[in-house]
Amino acid sequence: MNCLLNQKIAIVSPKPQTTRNRILGIRNETGAQLIFIDTPGIHQTKDAFNTRLVKIALGALNDVNVILWLLDVTKQDQKEENLILKAVKKISSPLILVPNKIDLIRKEELLPLIEHYRHMHSFFAIIPVSALTGEGREELVKELISLLPEGPEYYPQDMVTDLPEQFLVAEMIREKVMLYCSQEIPYAVTVTVDSFEEKPEKNLVVIRAVIHVERPSQRGILIGKQGSMLKRIGERARKDMEGLLGLRVFLELYVHVTKNWRHDESQLRRLGY
Repeated sequence: MNCLLNQKIAIVSPKPQTTRNRILGIRNETGAQLIFIDTPGIHQTKDAFNTRLVKIALGALNDVNVILWLLDVTKQDQKEENLILKAVKKISSPLILVPNKIDLIRKEELLPLIEHYRHMHSFFAIIPVSALTGEGREELVKELISLLPEGPEYYPQDMVTDLPEQFLVAEMIREKVMLYCSQEIPYAVTVTVDSFEEKPEKNLVVIRAVIHVERPSQRGILIGKQGSMLKRIGERARKDMEGLLGLRVFLELYVHVTKNWRHDESQLRRLGY
């Protein structure tokens, strides 16, 4: 998504299930407007929270003109890919296979992998890309434009996403948790923004955000010795926020225990899932 838009609106980490929401991105070309929907990954799960994420992903399949199946060519385990194939086979929209991270694999390894998937399904096209370097991006965009139906321009030319700034800010904080914390902590965390106050006369935004964890022990790890981990997360997130907003940011960051929020339907709704 970030590569296609030339702007970061989706958070990134090496950990699976980083994306939790349906994220909309807009790319304007001469005579065309492409609206991308990035979804959580489709994976095997039984708990309430991850079941919701998979439902979000599957629900998006019915609302689009073209489906891009992003395939990580460096992954050894292909079990989740079989789940995805089972889901997309039921949809009539054109399906493009997009092998990603081709900068990390040799051509003699990539070609057999592509051939393997070519035999699994009749894809409309297979377009290898590198989201890191941008290789293959313009070819992919050109193919997408050829498949889009004629229609109105849904969004203004200068709009990149319909997401509110508060959502993007919360995601920037969660990204730093994903990057700097290990084991179960990133998956036990969600972030809410309690207040977002602009002060134009001071070229400043004051943000108060809460990181929710499930257990007191997780809160201690997230805060760190003498607040070191929370300070690190806050400092890195604040820099990203200033880049996004074009203003100075004063960030107040707190950690609350919201017991078992991933398994509580009412808490999931309250936290925006």
